[in-house]
Amino acid sequence: MMIHEITEKVGKYKDRKRIGRGESSGWGKTSGRGHKGAGSRAGNTYRAYFEGGQMPFARRIPKRGFSNSAFRKNYHVVNLKTLEARLDDGAEVTVESLAALGIVRDATQPLKVLGEGDLTKKLAVTAAKFSASAREKIERAGGSITEVVQKKWMRDRSQKKGKADGDKAPKEKADAGKGQKDEA
Repeated sequence: MMIHEITEKVGKYKDRKRIGRGESSGWGKTSGRGHKGAGSRAGNTYRAYFEGGQMPFARRIPKRGFSNSAFRKNYHVVNLKTLEARLDDGAEVTVESLAALGIVRDATQPLKVLGEGDLTKKLAVTAAKFSASAREKIERAGGSITEVVQKKWMRDRSQKKGKADGDKAPKEKADAGKGQKDEA
């Protein structure tokens, strides 16, 4: 066998679709675009749900229920087996330290520690949440747990400013003099 006799499998590489090259190209006169209209023109795009002007399906069907997914709290989730494999004995575990090691992507979201796997190393873990099994395994290994208190969103403006409800001074009514005569 010689090098020039080695050929590629037939059909390994598919020829690209050369459109707009005449009727002999195999794609016809209009290159599969049909006649006239926006679809035949260059730069034509429609919104994904556009149905030619009729009421789109997504607007025709009834809407039911609601979702709180926009307000969901997302956590970086880490299991004990990951901490056991990647950290040294006596290490301090925070979301920042895990981000530096590449265990979590970044330090923007709070950390949740789950109890999958065994832990033999003594670790000082600081996180927003712990599962019951993770808490028990960390303490059994001689480690310490610090739960970070998440800041709650404050609904009332008076709470934001640090005012209690009863701290507002009553407004004095301006005397407009209605119904009263000056006695001078």
